[in-house]
Amino acid sequence: MTTTNTRPLLLVIVGPTAVGKTAAAIDLAKHHGLEIVSADSRQLYRNTAIGTAHPTVEEQQAAKHHFIDFLDISTPYSSGDFERDVISFLDKHFENHNAAIMTGGSGLYVNAVLHGFDALPSDPTIREALIKELEENGIEALQEELKERDPVHFGEMDIHNHQRLIRALEVCRTSGNAYSELRKNTNKIRKFRYAIAGITCEREEMYQRINMRVDQMVAAGLVEEARLLHPHRGANALNTVGYKELFEHFDGKISLEESIELIKQHTRNFAKRQMTWFKKQSDITWFDRRDKEALLAWSDEQMRHP
Repeated sequence: MTTTNTRPLLLVIVGPTAVGKTAAAIDLAKHHGLEIVSADSRQLYRNTAIGTAHPTVEEQQAAKHHFIDFLDISTPYSSGDFERDVISFLDKHFENHNAAIMTGGSGLYVNAVLHGFDALPSDPTIREALIKELEENGIEALQEELKERDPVHFGEMDIHNHQRLIRALEVCRTSGNAYSELRKNTNKIRKFRYAIAGITCEREEMYQRINMRVDQMVAAGLVEEARLLHPHRGANALNTVGYKELFEHFDGKISLEESIELIKQHTRNFAKRQMTWFKKQSDITWFDRRDKEALLAWSDEQMRHP
């Protein structure tokens, strides 16, 4: 199927964790003969296939995926890096293809590709001080500071992500203003057009799917994978739900059963934050995860018209 538009199209699939984004993206990829860009801030890293729910070998054979499993866990990689690399990839990809798919639950990464970022102030000295404070006092003190300085951004971001928390406070301390006040939200001009579909389901079903996924991860070897990664626990790539709880178990702080229940609880909390993020965006067309025909019809329409 070809588009009638001169600008290529990026179909974007978003939604909370475990809702079925990968399956939906593969359905669209097979229907239109497209390739998939992963917009997941943790699936970038090697040796994390179970804990970050990489697409399976079968799923990657069903549709070609990009930006999965290509970084070492010790490699620093930001949403700005992702923007640069994906835009570079898409520029080349669209020389010979008229459309592609991007899917993931990392709203910041999705927005980086679609809109870019404002130029925000930075200060390496302040950043180093924040890193030292994190090491000496723990994350809670920094969370409280951001909540006081910028309650708007505090309510939007993943406050358990050390890197993003430090960056937000670096901007606040450097400028003396709230991070959210400095975002001009002036979109960069892209060479492609985009359309966003959100995949959703009832909250109770979502929570059941999350609990089931965690059990499946454990059965697939999550504990063993986390044990191999434990010596590298300081890496930002591992500062994520699924590993943090198991690292606490390995350190003797909680039982294995408690760590698994915490993974389920924290993943449910994360899914709720994801939905809060995405629901604030007015340009997302939402589909129930079971309504595959409606999603395909929507994609057909996007491929035909601007």
